[in-house]
Amino acid sequence: MSDYDDLAARIRALCAGETDEVALMATVACELHQSDARFDWTGFYRVVAPELLKIGPYQGGHGCLVIPFSRGVCGAAARLRAVQIVPDVEAFPGHIACSSSTRSEIVLPVFGAGGRLIGVLDIDSDRVDAFDQADADALAAILADVFGHL
Repeated sequence: MSDYDDLAARIRALCAGETDEVALMATVACELHQSDARFDWTGFYRVVAPELLKIGPYQGGHGCLVIPFSRGVCGAAARLRAVQIVPDVEAFPGHIACSSSTRSEIVLPVFGAGGRLIGVLDIDSDRVDAFDQADADALAAILADVFGHL
């Protein structure tokens, strides 16, 4: 499990003063991905049109390029504006298999100022039941710190 306090401090220092969403996403994806062996794919999907996500900066193998809000775990996180913790992707109705190695995932909505939905952070693991509420809380705090003022 990550030391989220140390990770949050590193990310805060790296992102200080930056306002470009893509640059921030790239930095956060890199730091998160390298911080925890559970993280097999770590990246962002950006809101690019009403009800539509497109791949943003990520670490790991190829991701899906486009995800409508109506499909998959990422779509659910965007549509519901709520964290999705999926212990077993095989049991999630409508899961989009971007990678055959994914066994579980956590997806968090990314909000800017005023609750504007910027996108979602998607972290996949090759382990079943890799994520819990403590991960969700710590990751949400990091995202709010980095993106909440934009």
